[in-house]
Amino acid sequence: MCGIALIVSGIRVDTSSLPLDSASPIRETEKLSFSLDDLKASLRRRGPDSVCAKKLLLQLGQNPISSFAQHDDDDDDKVSSSETAKLHFFGATLQLRGTTALVQPLVDASRNVLVYNGEIFGGLHLASDCNDTEFLTRTLGDCCSCGFCATCHCVKCGKSSIVNVLSAIKGPWAIIYWQDSSKTLWFGRDAFGRRSLLVHWPTEDDSTFLLSSVSPVSPVQETSEYEAHNGIGCLSYWEELPCGIYSMHVDASNSSGYLLGEVKIHEYTNSMLNELIKWERISVEPSSEDLQTFCHKLSRGQQAMHLASSEAAPNETGSIQPSIPMPAHILLNALKESVLRRTSLYTIYQAVISGVRRENYVPVAILFSGGLDSMILAALLDKCLGPSYEIDLLNVSFDGQLAPDRISAKAGLNELRRVAPSRKWRLVEIDADLSDMVFGMSHVMSLINPANTYMDLNIGIALWLASGGDGWVSDATTSDNDDNHVRIKYKSNAKILLVGSGADEQCAGYGRHRTSYRRGSWLGLHEEMRLDMQRIWRRNLGRDDRCIADNGKEARFPFLDEDVIRLLLNIPLWEVANLDQPSGIGDKKILREVAELLGLYEAAVLPKRAIQFGSRIARESNRKNFGSNRAANQASAGSVRIYRKSNFC
Repeated sequence: MCGIALIVSGIRVDTSSLPLDSASPIRETEKLSFSLDDLKASLRRRGPDSVCAKKLLLQLGQNPISSFAQHDDDDDDKVSSSETAKLHFFGATLQLRGTTALVQPLVDASRNVLVYNGEIFGGLHLASDCNDTEFLTRTLGDCCSCGFCATCHCVKCGKSSIVNVLSAIKGPWAIIYWQDSSKTLWFGRDAFGRRSLLVHWPTEDDSTFLLSSVSPVSPVQETSEYEAHNGIGCLSYWEELPCGIYSMHVDASNSSGYLLGEVKIHEYTNSMLNELIKWERISVEPSSEDLQTFCHKLSRGQQAMHLASSEAAPNETGSIQPSIPMPAHILLNALKESVLRRTSLYTIYQAVISGVRRENYVPVAILFSGGLDSMILAALLDKCLGPSYEIDLLNVSFDGQLAPDRISAKAGLNELRRVAPSRKWRLVEIDADLSDMVFGMSHVMSLINPANTYMDLNIGIALWLASGGDGWVSDATTSDNDDNHVRIKYKSNAKILLVGSGADEQCAGYGRHRTSYRRGSWLGLHEEMRLDMQRIWRRNLGRDDRCIADNGKEARFPFLDEDVIRLLLNIPLWEVANLDQPSGIGDKKILREVAELLGLYEAAVLPKRAIQFGSRIARESNRKNFGSNRAANQASAGSVRIYRKSNFC
């Protein structure tokens, strides 16, 4: 993982060819004031292993001449008379792959510059001991540089295009790449926005073009008149970069004598990926015959679930359970492969475990509520990770042992001990209090920026604290009785964190899905689920990535694996969910069947509970800012924008 950023000055950036919802309109905004040290400090929290910068200077000419600054870490933002533009690249690395340490930005022999935040889990072939960024540097360096092609291969030179290479990647990524031979800047995010990349398009008030994994905080921001009037953190300054691949070719203006960069967005060339973006399901509305068969299977499945729950006896033989429909078996295998790709130890930087006893090294943790999604991830991780490793289950509560997520986490721990008794599970209890969050509150507000509602902040705080892994563990790690134990302080050192994002969107886990089904039947449900998947980058993933990565942890999303998404779209909707059934049965039906196959019979019937409610941070913030839960509900508190005058600050 790497925190990446770019500051471009001295180039007139033309965004007129971008879609209207991608290019910010010209507006009056305060010029955001932060130093390069502020930016580096924000990035360093994401990538604590190394921080570096490279400064590329462009001199005016019909074909601009590029050169690197003598001192890459020079913080002087002024452009001298001998150059007309500057591109300042930043990289802060959390080393997770390869056999040797790597420092970004990378500059190859052809003067191309790369800063990359991502993982290549498929699509491109690289050796198991290879670093993703090094591989991508070589691959992009071999791409066509004629500046005219954005298809699979250039018709002139026969080389692959940059768009084609990026379209082929399976896995989360955000990238900034300078191709020197064509004087073209490439940047973008994967199709689902699993890695954060913020953008400041130039405005009348600030002509600088910026890209960054996170919004840096400056003292000016915290006391500005603009902010006091309009809310947190110069919200109009930053926006989430819409998913896609962008290019900006830099050349000289013939008439005005300045450098001009025209920004264009390119279609992904991977046909399978484009189908996933459209999110069209093969079978949405069942026929009467389909429904008759489905109801018969459902009745048999419910009888089997009731029997298994009452006996609490897992299927020890591992044989196929005939009461569970075949799609659940196929999905189980796909999810297992997805978890395996994201947790195989050969992909983790080997120096991390040099000199560390294997039994003391925890490579992977899980954001854990004890609910359906996190229980499935835990059971699958047990099957994918070597038996000698412990697994940390990170659980946050704002109501001590009484929060619903703390109660379900303890119950889930007992069930995991039953299905995987040889595994050493460690429940990390992270206790929080809003009254103690004076510094943390302001910090998280900068992380969720440009998101700006109470719901965003509640979720952001819960994720930030949980991913930090700083809590308490029971010294009776092998006992099912947690009533008489002493808790000891513990901080998880796992750098990889599995998160259940995407499960609700794809399997109808939200209350609004049930509402859409009542109003528009199967087609209405499908449209609502598609809307959720197509906006998940804006509403969820960028915010969540920033809050988790701030602790030097990389979030990985097994439910958002490209193969898992494609498989779920190939399964008839009525096999995925049946919202005629009550909550805890029909919602996320197929995942409940997967849980049964894993022997998680108690988790299979748990209702959906969002982290802000399960941890009880929403209740506490409602009391603090609105006086009571009732008043907050009347004010629709979750969607209310936050202002500095609020009790949070």
